[in-house]
Formats: sequence, C-alpha cells, structure tokens
Amino acid sequence: MGRLFGTDGARGVANTELNCELAIAIGRAAAMALIDNEHRHPRIIIGKDTRRSCDMLESAMAAGLCSVGADVMLMGVVPTPAVAYLVKKYKADAGVMISASHNPCEYNGIKLFNSEGYKLSDALEHEIESIVLDGSRTPPCPVGGDVGRIHYCDTAVDDYVAHLLSTVDIDLKGMRLVVDCANGSASATAQKLFSALGAECVFINNSPDGININAKCGSTHMEMLVEHVKKLKFFAGIAFDGDADRCLAVDEKGNLVDGDKIIAALSFDMKERGQLDGSAAVVTVMSNFGLFRFFEEHGIIPVTTKVGDRYVLEEMLKNGYDIGGEQSGHIIFRKHATTGDGQLTAIKLLSLCQHRGCRLSDISNMMESYPQVMVNVKADAEQKICYAADSALASLIEQAGNSLGKDGRVLVRASGTEPLIRVMVEGRDFSNINRLALSLADSIQKAIG
Repeated sequence: MGRLFGTDGARGVANTELNCELAIAIGRAAAMALIDNEHRHPRIIIGKDTRRSCDMLESAMAAGLCSVGADVMLMGVVPTPAVAYLVKKYKADAGVMISASHNPCEYNGIKLFNSEGYKLSDALEHEIESIVLDGSRTPPCPVGGDVGRIHYCDTAVDDYVAHLLSTVDIDLKGMRLVVDCANGSASATAQKLFSALGAECVFINNSPDGININAKCGSTHMEMLVEHVKKLKFFAGIAFDGDADRCLAVDEKGNLVDGDKIIAALSFDMKERGQLDGSAAVVTVMSNFGLFRFFEEHGIIPVTTKVGDRYVLEEMLKNGYDIGGEQSGHIIFRKHATTGDGQLTAIKLLSLCQHRGCRLSDISNMMESYPQVMVNVKADAEQKICYAADSALASLIEQAGNSLGKDGRVLVRASGTEPLIRVMVEGRDFSNINRLALSLADSIQKAIG
C-alpha cells in the first residue's frame, strides 16, 4: 500500500484529508505518468458518484488535468465500472472515478484507469505518488491554446446500459425484484437497465441528496432490503454499494446471498456449459471455507489472492481465468469487464435463475457457508504500522489459528481503504470463534494503544 493510494485508489475525508489542492496535484501528476508526451491534448474522462463533495473534487481534478494540457470529458454520475468501460469505448487516454465506494458520505476517493479500462499498476501509482509527494518531476505549465478544455458527455449512461444488456441473452419478464441503489451511482442507471430487461421492480434508496449515500442502505446495510423482499414476497432483492461495483442479493426467503455464493453458483454453471477456462475461479483469502469445500466437491480449482479486486483481476489476466471476486460482492467477468461490476453481476445471477427455472434460494443453497465472525479495530496509519511490527501479536494470532485445527482459521489484516484492522475468525462452532475474535481484537487494541 502506497503513501497516497490504497487497494482501491486514494481515499480520505473530503476537504481535509482529500482536499482540492491534493486533487489538483493528483490530476497533474496522473497526466504526466499516464499520457504519451506526443499527445498535445490527451483526453481524460471523469465520472463521479452522488456524494456532496464529488462536485468539488471533480472540478479540482479537471483543473489539474487541464493545467497540463489535457482535455477533460465529464460523465456526470455513473458507476465506477461505467468509467472503466467507457474509457476504452470513447478512446480516451485515461479515466477517473470520484468515489469512496461503500464508505459514508464524508469520505471520498480518486480511482484512476488507464486507456484499456484497467486500474493502475503499483508502479504507476508509485510514480504518481513520487511526483505529488516528492516533486520528482515538474508538471508542465502550457499557455494559450495548449491549455486543456472541459467538455460534457450526455451519452455515458445510455452507452453503459447498452453494454450491460449485450452481456445477457435472456429477459427478466415476470421476475419481481426489489433493487436497493444505496442512494449512489446505481440511481442513475439501474432503472433503465432493469426496465429494459422487463423485470417488475420496486426501487429503494434511489433518491440521492448528496449525504445519504450508503446511509443504512445498500450492500453494507441489507436490513431494509430484506424487510421489503419478505413483505412484498418478491422473487429477490438486489443491493449495490455507492459506486455500484459491488452486488449482494437477498433470496425470496430474505436470506443473504453474498459474493461467495454468487461466485459458487456462476462458476458451477460456467463449468457445466464448458465456459470456465482452466476449471478455475479466482477468490481472496477472505472467501468463506464453504466456498473452497464447494469447489473441491465440483472439480473447480480455487486460485487465491490477497484482498482487493485489483489483485483478483491481475491473477485473472495473468492466467486467462474467466471469473473472480470477493465475498463483499466485487465480482469480475473477464470477458465483459475490466473491474468489478455490481449491475453486471446482478443480471448474470438473475439470468442464471431464469435459465434454470429455479428460485434464488436454490442457487444460494448450493454452497454451505461456515460461520464467520468479523471484528473491526480502529487504527490509523501509525497504529497499522505498530500492529505489523509486533511479533508478540503475530505469535498470538498464529496460536489462535492453530487452536481451530482443520475446521477453521484466523485472518487479521489492515484495511487498505478504511482506518481499521479487521479480525476474521471462521469455524464450525460459532460461540468459540466469536469468543476468539473478540479476544484477539481486544489484544490488538491494547497493543496499538
């Protein structure tokens, strides 16, 4: 993890940690690091989610880019995967998404994509950090006609939705759904998408006001969606996060269908149809034990990476794997997308139900989930460093894992996107893993102060 960029771009509290000056500097540095010097006016597209601070940071980022001679095209409110798709479709030199994903409205972030729609490599991020923080290179200051201009795009939403529709070969007529847009980017796209597929939908949390993004709604707060699905007795509920690169679901009984269960079902179906290259799926160290058992039973090879959809994608591209993702609902379909896409995941999952003529609960029950307890310990950057250097804590965590034997595990990691250290314990006995997780979290809190 770098000095500016975590596992998913630069993040921080908007206007304090991530302020206009920093956004301008990142814009100027990104243009230098990403763009061929032969381009007199390279083209950069910028999208954003619905949080109040997006307008401010979008303007600052655009100003920074224009100041080094780049032309900027503003997409307005779109999902993160829309920027990743449109940067290539519009033949832009780079793409920017202003979003803090699933975080509360006071946070914001800057995600950068290259001309092919992929998140930047660690090397490029380090180069940008070096320009911004160390002054390793001085951005040019063009004048007159060499200064960049700002343009506005009014086709982004329609072009992105058309792309999503092209990825499935079935409609959803007769399917009754509740769709939670998290008062975020999906509010601009989901209604067009699901209406075009013929689904009968009730949309909730699709009236963003700048501060209600992810507020007790969306994929990080499923309670409202569960209540609506059970009350209305609909086929399923679909939830996105603030920038719509994640998707979680609720079956007709109100049970959660997380990213692991979605990957299990889709991987199994792809393998049955001969569409799972290498008979493998890429998952992270945070994936549930039950997913690995499911793969073992059905002859699917689990390829494991560290947490972060960028690392999942790197492994997919390296070896040509077709599907990968995270328990949180970041799921990547290599043949259709260059990043996690919540709405693509939703229509793939619902199309699977339609193809098989089954309920979502039938899909969900294909995989048995092991009990899993997650406890978050608040930790700033210095406290994360303190945790990483503490050998006594490392020994304690190892002992806790050994105590669970083959039927459980302990995973402790510093979050790359939030000021947290996450303690995850998994096993068959809930009371035992809950006790162990709380004990470890308490020990870590005491050790880091």
